[in-house]
Amino acid sequence: MKKEYDFTNAEQGKFYKPAEQLDMPIYLDREIIEYILKKWKKKDEDFSLSKIINALLKKDIEISEKLSN
Repeated sequence: MKKEYDFTNAEQGKFYKPAEQLDMPIYLDREIIEYILKKWKKKDEDFSLSKIINALLKKDIEISEKLSN
């Protein structure tokens, strides 16, 4: 390590991201991944595991809200 570093052109907060904007890693069970891949990969040429999981979770939230009212 150097004794001194030159921060003359440094920009404070350049790489700062608020916590609510960070992507969180989510680990799915193997059988869940296999089911989704088998079921949807053939149907959608623009397949995205994230899109499918988000759609399923949104649908689950919608159902949950309907049942709780």
